[in-house]
Amino acid sequence: MKIAISGKGGVGKSTLAAALSLLLAEKGERVLAVDADPDANLAAALGISSKKQADIIPIAEQVALIEERTGAKVSQYGQIFKINPEVADIADKYATTHKGVALLVLGAVEKGGGGCACPENVLLKALVSDLVLYKNESLVMDMEAGVEHLGRATTRGVDMMLIVVEPGQRSVDCARKVIRLGEEIGLNSFKIVANKICRDSDEGFVREAFPRLEIAGVIPFSNEFRELDRSGKSVLDGISSDLRERFEEILENL
Repeated sequence: MKIAISGKGGVGKSTLAAALSLLLAEKGERVLAVDADPDANLAAALGISSKKQADIIPIAEQVALIEERTGAKVSQYGQIFKINPEVADIADKYATTHKGVALLVLGAVEKGGGGCACPENVLLKALVSDLVLYKNESLVMDMEAGVEHLGRATTRGVDMMLIVVEPGQRSVDCARKVIRLGEEIGLNSFKIVANKICRDSDEGFVREAFPRLEIAGVIPFSNEFRELDRSGKSVLDGISSDLRERFEEILENL
C-alpha cells in the first residue's frame, strides 16, 4: 500500500501519517514513512526521542550524497548533472528505524522556487519515484500542502491520496487545491479525513464541502495529542481506545 497524505499546515497530517505507519508496523508490515513536508514533524509524532531526532540529517542537506549521485556541486549554477541519479539504496542507508517503522526525512531545497532544476531537487524527485514505484514496503508519505514531490510517472504507484481537513474554510480551500493539482498530474484516488471535529456540525461542514468524495474517517478534537507531544511519546502511546479505533477504521477503509 502506497499512501500520500496532504492538507493545510497544522491540520494533523503528521499525526495521521504516524498513526497509520505504526498500525501497519503492528500488523507485521514493512513500513517506510517519508516526511516530505518542509516543516518536518513526523519523527516526533512517531515518538522518536529528541536526541535521536537531532541525529537525523534530511536528504536535501546531505551535500556529499547529492554531489556523489548527481555529479554536480550544490549551490553552483550552470552545471551539467545526472537527471536520473542512482537512489535505490538511499532508504536502506539513511532511514531511521523506530517501532518497526523506517523513517526517511527528505527536507526542503533552500532555493527560490521549490521546483528548481537543481541537483538537490533532482535527487529528491528521483528518490520519491523509486520509493513509490519500486519498493515493496508499505509507504506512508507525509506531504506538504500540495503535490510538489510527485510527478506524472510517480502517480501510477500511489494507491491513495488522503487529504486531512479540519472544519474551516481555509482548510477546505487548500484541500480543493490539492485535489486539483493531483488530478492535473494523473492522481484519481482521493479520500478525506475529517480532523479536529468537536460537534456534529463540524463533521457536516466537511462532508458538505466534499459531497463526491468518501470520508475515510472522522477524528475528534482531543487534548491527548498535545499531552503526548509534550511527553515525547508517539501519537498512539496511551491514547483512549476510542481514538485508536478511529485510526484503525481509517486504515480499514483504505
